[in-house]
Amino acid sequence: RLVESGGGLVQPGGSLTLSCAVSIDNFHIYQVNWYRQAPDKSRERVGGIMPNGGTDFVDSVKGRFTSSRDNTKGTVHLQMNALKSEDTGVYYCNLGGDRGIWGQGTQVTVSS
Repeated sequence: RLVESGGGLVQPGGSLTLSCAVSIDNFHIYQVNWYRQAPDKSRERVGGIMPNGGTDFVDSVKGRFTSSRDNTKGTVHLQMNALKSEDTGVYYCNLGGDRGIWGQGTQVTVSS
């Protein structure tokens, strides 16, 4: 089970941190992905964090988004800085890709 939290309304240029609580055995061996779905757009993978803590992000958020994980607590965080209006959407954490396990999503709205 995955549960996201931390979404909300933020002004352009602001920051927000999302959290994903993961209830699964051997969490430390799993890659955790972050996806988002903007209004009227298909869901896209934003990035992910590997079991060893390495991360990858799409070019549109690279340098602005970072991710971290606490394997002892089963949590993953997505730190989002310098937010833009185009970052607006529902953000999901995921294990296993499209056919994997999904959280319920958390809304992020970037607007003045």
